[in-house]
Amino acid sequence: MSRVPTVVLLMGPTGAGKSDLALEIAERLAAEIVSVDSAMVYRGLDIGTAKPAREDRERIPHHLVDLLDPADSYSAGQFVRDALSTMQAIQARDRLPLLVGGTMLYFHALLNGLARLPSADVEIRREIDARLARDGSKAVHAELERIDPEAAARIHPNDPQRIQRALEVHRLTGRPISALQRERLAPLAGARVGRFVISPSRDELHERIGGRFERMMATGFLDEVARLHARGDLTSDKPAIRAVGYRQLWQHLEGQTSLEEAVRNGIVATRRLAKRQMTWLRALSRAEWLNSPTAAGERILAWVAATAESA
Repeated sequence: MSRVPTVVLLMGPTGAGKSDLALEIAERLAAEIVSVDSAMVYRGLDIGTAKPAREDRERIPHHLVDLLDPADSYSAGQFVRDALSTMQAIQARDRLPLLVGGTMLYFHALLNGLARLPSADVEIRREIDARLARDGSKAVHAELERIDPEAAARIHPNDPQRIQRALEVHRLTGRPISALQRERLAPLAGARVGRFVISPSRDELHERIGGRFERMMATGFLDEVARLHARGDLTSDKPAIRAVGYRQLWQHLEGQTSLEEAVRNGIVATRRLAKRQMTWLRALSRAEWLNSPTAAGERILAWVAATAESA
């Protein structure tokens, strides 16, 4: 990633105040914002994703927003490819890539890489499926133990999907999936990466999440989900509709819950998402933790200035 020598990652749980801070930083640092959000990639998911207003996106360039129709899927691998090409283009304009969001899988893929595994093979999968149906997952897991003890140790005998994938990769490459996973290349290797986490207190975060959800409802969140529902080609198993908040309001529109229940469930689900995000962030190495957007902004500005001086 030598063409992108300096990158700033602004991370934190949902509702922590990352988006507003990113706008302020981008203005002061001549930066362009790269969204690290698996829901903002979808057009029409605006209110429920707290997507920056269009005038803000016109004032400060935002990337990887509104890429796809909600009927489409988007993977971590595609995100890495899009993010790298976007960062290189930003750097070519002598501007700073500022990556902002809360999709931790995407941050993990950027920082640690993704294993280069072969695509699925329909025939091999069919054969393994037949063996799973005939012999059971425990028996097939025993085969995995013989060819890849490391993978078998972390894949439960009652997890046929992951057993199937590990055996499929071995059939296609002749190598254990565990070995291939260790060979992943970090996309940001060689770059100067500033890692900053906004971490409000639990009580403050819960209050912010509840207040934000109520404000989203007041500004038309239900109408937004209703428009998606009325299309007729979207279902609850689409990644876009599984996004937190959308899933709960979709259930209401399907007659499964009252609106009051849907709102309550949406707030609870958002708080649980924030908890999972924090769990991932605590395992992140070399990150600076700040308890407020103001503190994070000051530290990021100082880091970028120091990095420029030492370059």
